[in-house]
This record gives sequence, C-alpha cells and structure tokens, in this order.
Amino acid sequence: MKENVLDVLIYLFQSYMDDHVDPDPDRESIQSELVAAGFASREVRQAFEWLDSLTARPGTLAVNPSSYRIYVGPELAKLDVECRGFLLSLEQGGILGSETRELVIDRVMALEADDIGLQQLKWIILMVLFNQPGQEEAYACLEDMVFDEIPGYLH
Repeated sequence: MKENVLDVLIYLFQSYMDDHVDPDPDRESIQSELVAAGFASREVRQAFEWLDSLTARPGTLAVNPSSYRIYVGPELAKLDVECRGFLLSLEQGGILGSETRELVIDRVMALEADDIGLQQLKWIILMVLFNQPGQEEAYACLEDMVFDEIPGYLH
C-alpha cells in the first residue's frame, strides 16, 4: 500500500476524532493499529511527529490587519492558486485568522508532499482548527464544508 503521511493523518482524524471513540487512546496501540491497517511505520511515526508539532506551537503572531500574505517560492510550489484562494476566502470570511492561517501553511510545508490539493488542504485546516483552543465555531463551519462535499460520508 503506497500511502503518505497525509493519508495517515486523515485516517487518524477520521478514526479517532469521533465522539464515540475512546477520548484518550494509547499512542502505541494506535500506532500498532495503523501499521496493521497497512500504513508504513515510517509514515505513522512522521504523522505523530507532525501532530506533536501542531500542538506545540508557542506564542502569538502580531499581524497588521491591513497587511497581505505574500507566498514564497516553496509555498507557491506546494499550494496552487486554488489552495491559496481558498485560504484567502477563509480568512476574509472570518473562519481563519492570520495566526491560524500561518499555522496551516506551516503544517502544509512540514509535509513531504510536492503539492497539496484543495481537498487535502481542507483536511489539514480541519486538523489545525481541531487542535486550537477557541476555534470550535470555525471548525464546525469548515467541517460542514468538507463533509458535505464527500459523497457517501455519513456525518
């Protein structure tokens, strides 16, 4: 099975962030389950490192509200126009703040993928919002957007 770290993260998010799942599952047992499900142990380890980095973010970002986000070369290569436009629309719509946007971009850049599609970006944003205190309303709004677009997903 050819999977990448983002596939592991999405699988983890769908499987373990449900209200009916044990709220404090053992990390080692989850890793064992993921490997048993066919994910490579390297990708599983990297997924947990990605999550650890997500929850260990220090400080706040001081941003002038009238400023614009300029993407640099590697960010442009990984996030196409559609993805950057989506981030901008979420920020203009009040779903993402500038600090959360930067955290999303940081987490995108931490993935080894060459480029990130819009659906993948939406999952990354969901994971970021889920792990940020005070972002419940933004998470719920984006969750509706993501799950309404997935055919056959019962939510």
